[in-house]
Amino acid sequence: MSDIPYEDVRVTGHLIDSGIMSAIMDAVVALDAEFEILEFDVGRTNADPSSAVLRVRAQDRESLDQILRAVQEQGAVPIDPHDVALAPAPADGVLPEGFYSTTNLETAVRIDGQWLTVNGQEMDLGVRVDRAVGVADAVPMADVIAGELYVVGHAGIRVRPQERPRGGQAFEFMSSAVSSEKPKAQVISEIADLLRETRERGAEIVVVAGPAVVHTGAGPHLARLVRAGYVSVLFGGNAVAVHDIEAALFGTSLGVSLEEGVLALGGHQHHLRAINTIRREGSIAAAVESEVLTSGLMCTLVQTGTPFVLGGSVRDDGPLPDVITDVLETQAAMRPYCRRAGVCLMLSTMLHSIATGNMLPASTHTVCVDINPAVVTKLADRGSWQTIGIVTDVGLFVEQLANELGA
Repeated sequence: MSDIPYEDVRVTGHLIDSGIMSAIMDAVVALDAEFEILEFDVGRTNADPSSAVLRVRAQDRESLDQILRAVQEQGAVPIDPHDVALAPAPADGVLPEGFYSTTNLETAVRIDGQWLTVNGQEMDLGVRVDRAVGVADAVPMADVIAGELYVVGHAGIRVRPQERPRGGQAFEFMSSAVSSEKPKAQVISEIADLLRETRERGAEIVVVAGPAVVHTGAGPHLARLVRAGYVSVLFGGNAVAVHDIEAALFGTSLGVSLEEGVLALGGHQHHLRAINTIRREGSIAAAVESEVLTSGLMCTLVQTGTPFVLGGSVRDDGPLPDVITDVLETQAAMRPYCRRAGVCLMLSTMLHSIATGNMLPASTHTVCVDINPAVVTKLADRGSWQTIGIVTDVGLFVEQLANELGA
């Protein structure tokens, strides 16, 4: 037994309530290894954390390293920690071999015996370290510069997993998708309370909106939330802006009358005419200033000074002049808002919501709303108990939320 490689690790927190201990055990067993509990001190009150020391054994060092990486995401740290290993980036936009890929959980790295919190925590990035100033930053691959030092391997890394408070809290019962058969009033009421609290403490409220927001008639109600100060920034694509502007100019969305619900005569041309109108003015803001565009969600954003980020795709018509067609530029525009976000509302847009979710730290409360249960499940399954999903019509949801907030 003595020649079998092992490592003693310590983990601290609400280990039982948050399922952290069982997750560590499951990870070890799933990787065909063994564990032994050397110490387990269970917290006696709701405020007291628990602490455990485990000895993890594997058949070889490579397998042990794989296990340590897995349990690291649950907050397990070696009893005798080492400093992180660093390696230079070999070229611009290229991370060194064996680089550490971040999660969306709070992370720290050990440099010269000191733990440094990694700034800008986000999943799937590298960790750049500047030893001279003692700073560690999460950096997208595209922003890597040759010669910069990045963390490699798993040593000297500490991850803090998300924990459920032992006393329970408002969103705990909504940690998975809320089905279409369950009443939404209580859920919406608690989301409204969360938005109020987030606004009061000055955190960002990010709204990711798809064109269904316009199709379902939710646009005016989302504009109410904007005017009431419950939207810090809007993320979307070309479509949501085009359809909103089409509705403002022609009363249709994709040619369908929003009042009568039938295809308007010549309505199939309206979205192109809407795009052309804005392109002629030069921008959405210019169209509002010239009073060509006098109503709608995009008009309200401009009038209230609320920023928006529109990311394009290969299928876009036009696109509108405000649409960012370079995906890396779009990410760069979205990222600062995501890092300041307290709440993110994802409204019937799977692809833009996934893109946003990848930039959010795990501590950000995320609400996913879609009529399609598969979309809600996919968006909600990000490993964070703050993420909830609501299967419902987005038009009804936004209207009820605006009413609840007195917008």
